[in-house]
Amino acid sequence: MTPAAIGIDFGTTNSVVALAGADGSVMTRSFATQQGAVDAYRSALMFWREGRPPETRITHVSGPDALDMALGMTTEHRFLQSLKTHLSSRAFQETRLFGKLFRLEDLIGVFLSDLSTDLSGHDTLPLVSGRPVVFAGDRPDEELAVGRLKASYGKAGMEQVDFAYEPLGAAYWYARELKEPQTMLVADFGGGTSDFSVMRFEPGAQGRLEAIPLSHAGVGVAGDTFDYRIIEHAVSPALGKGTEYRSFGKLLPVPAHYHAAFAQWHKLSLMKSRETMAELNALIREAVEPAKLEDLLTVIEYDLGYELYRAVSAAKVALSDSDSTMLSFSQMGVTIEKSIRRADFERWIAEDVGAIEAALDRALAEAGLGGERIEAVFMTGGTSYVPAVRSLFDRRFGAGKVHIGDAFRSVASGLALLALDRARASVAA
Repeated sequence: MTPAAIGIDFGTTNSVVALAGADGSVMTRSFATQQGAVDAYRSALMFWREGRPPETRITHVSGPDALDMALGMTTEHRFLQSLKTHLSSRAFQETRLFGKLFRLEDLIGVFLSDLSTDLSGHDTLPLVSGRPVVFAGDRPDEELAVGRLKASYGKAGMEQVDFAYEPLGAAYWYARELKEPQTMLVADFGGGTSDFSVMRFEPGAQGRLEAIPLSHAGVGVAGDTFDYRIIEHAVSPALGKGTEYRSFGKLLPVPAHYHAAFAQWHKLSLMKSRETMAELNALIREAVEPAKLEDLLTVIEYDLGYELYRAVSAAKVALSDSDSTMLSFSQMGVTIEKSIRRADFERWIAEDVGAIEAALDRALAEAGLGGERIEAVFMTGGTSYVPAVRSLFDRRFGAGKVHIGDAFRSVASGLALLALDRARASVAA
């Protein structure tokens, strides 16, 4: 295909690039990795030093290969993931990697450069990137987040980038097959946010359906939050959460911030600092149950976070099909075996599912529609397979109206079609 427009779904966990041809055909870009070709490119970076002073240089790799190298590398390195989650936070301005200062925009720009390497026309073709309806974070600063995201694309040589809500991209992908007008709810579940759009598709020029956004709403609760609940309840207690240490003859609880940060993937890579390691070693010397904190230190020191993430993710996926599962993790002498029942998992995430439903209600209220006016529901993203989430939509709209799209490709493919339509509209105007 000769691409005429580009759509990029820069995600918290994975990123996808889609190309639209002038005839409206769409294909997703394939990336060569050590494990073979993939369409969903892991949103991860790993940095390390090569050479001897004064010729030392900082080298990096991204995507699935960053994970593979991080798991196998024994020398000093820094593994970074979920960078998108930091976009709306002023707390993360910059970090030093081997003495070199990197702003958040620099890091994301490095990743986006790799994502667009050898992509013909990435600097000239119409390009639409997705963005969440509500950015992740406790008090997200939207203006800061969008500005940083635009600057990141600029650093990657894509100055012409335009933005669209991610569920709008999913709606475009779903609606390509529509022949009749339809009012639709689109639910896009990412790693960091859950976003909703109510769309009306009406007949337009040249037999195409015109997309009319009626409302948007979102919440910073999604797949990573569900992972966090498993960590919080099933993993962290085995790594010292809730234990005590001795200080001046008193027993005090181990500070909660270690496990709060540890349970959030985007913060885990930032814990491997000299200060944190020294603090944990001091706690271990005075701990009532030192072995548990030693295991926590091992997970951080040897970058076992991804292996732990895989174990947690596997347990979450298994609970979509089974009433119970065994979370199993064993690396570098750290062993965690924990049976998890689906009923317990659903209790842990009940408040989060409630927050998702509240965002859904806001989208419907802003559109001025009741659930009965929604003719179809299109869900995309891995969280749409969680039974508690799926049953919410089945209950609200009826199972017959609910459609689940490709978890990885729907948003990017729709964004590429949207970029094509926006370019045509601009020429026509």
